[in-house]
Amino acid sequence: MKCRHCSAPLALSLVDLGSAPPSNAYLTEEATHKPEMWYPLRVLVCEQCWLAQTEDFAGREEFFNADYAYFSGYSSTWLSHCERYVTDMTRRFALDAGSHVVEVATNDGSLLQYAAERGIPCTGIEPTASTAAAARTRGIPVIEDFFCTRLARELAAQGRQADLIVANNVLAHVPDINDFASGFTILLKPRGAATFEFPHIMHLIREAQFDTVYHEHYSYLSLGTVNRVFERAELEIFDVEEIPTHGGSLRVYAQRRATGRRPRSPAVDALLRREAETGLNDRTFYDGFQARADQIKDEFLSFLLRMKREGKKVAAYGAAAKGNTLLNYAGVKRDLLSYACDAAPSKQGKFLPGSRIPILPPEALVEHRPDIILILPWNIADEIVGQHGYVRRWGGRFAVALPKMEILP
Repeated sequence: MKCRHCSAPLALSLVDLGSAPPSNAYLTEEATHKPEMWYPLRVLVCEQCWLAQTEDFAGREEFFNADYAYFSGYSSTWLSHCERYVTDMTRRFALDAGSHVVEVATNDGSLLQYAAERGIPCTGIEPTASTAAAARTRGIPVIEDFFCTRLARELAAQGRQADLIVANNVLAHVPDINDFASGFTILLKPRGAATFEFPHIMHLIREAQFDTVYHEHYSYLSLGTVNRVFERAELEIFDVEEIPTHGGSLRVYAQRRATGRRPRSPAVDALLRREAETGLNDRTFYDGFQARADQIKDEFLSFLLRMKREGKKVAAYGAAAKGNTLLNYAGVKRDLLSYACDAAPSKQGKFLPGSRIPILPPEALVEHRPDIILILPWNIADEIVGQHGYVRRWGGRFAVALPKMEILP
């Protein structure tokens, strides 16, 4: 396999998680009586541009289809993040009724709803029919397609260039990262700006966040690598912020190299230096990640086995993609984890891919009164504990498996 960005041969392995089904391919009752498609799940690192990337085994249509079940609007933490983002960008870029905001991978419209409320004209781009339909119910006009240079040219030709393009948690989800980035250069107005949010690989590796690895995430990104990708696409990074979402992310600001006029913030070079000092451009930084992932997996499995021996009832909360990576790598089935609860109706009544653990509504916690509630989306553990603290009335405890296996206080 060759690097998706620079075409250099790939030899350095970050982690091999065996094989797994697509993490958002939730099963109906009927589907549980049929075989599932599993793909190898391995991440390689390019030693030329340092792009970490999954091996190629399936096209994006396999992962982002009409039945896509992830709806971002069921997390209050994420909705608060979206509202703050729109407030901050409106102020920073002086957005108003004469502006045009485009969001790539708009999902269910959780972010653009706040732009629409302010009277800012906006357009969503979303390839999955299920979430696009949800966005339209919020009054968001949505183009149901994958973003690429072809679509960017079509929109630009229609006079629909953007003052601001939002690309939160999508840069890692595209197989052709070069074509994707070039689309922003085409769709931006000459003085427009684009922002990109993505989990920072520095946190992923330092904190052994191996459950962030799944097939939908084609890339695992640093500022240095994104800078190289953007330079090829004639984009210029002018600012960067470190934000807490998804266990530690970056928000990168970019403009068209030829026509942008915003000065480069000192934060950009400061973070590039810190990445270099940390070792992101050295293969030794990536050594040992496999062993740490294996240790977390072993401790997690040992915990579940101990709970079973002690007669404790364990349930999961949050039918998250990252949780499916963990469960399938550990080989967990219903004998160790009887069910998972999730607030999203799109997942309720279905089964987790691979493990085939049933997904129930949150009310099942009260009905079954588990001793341990394992929070799979550990990045929003505070939100989940706050919403379901009532489990302590019967002695229930919360637990997380990452960054280490522990019962929460």
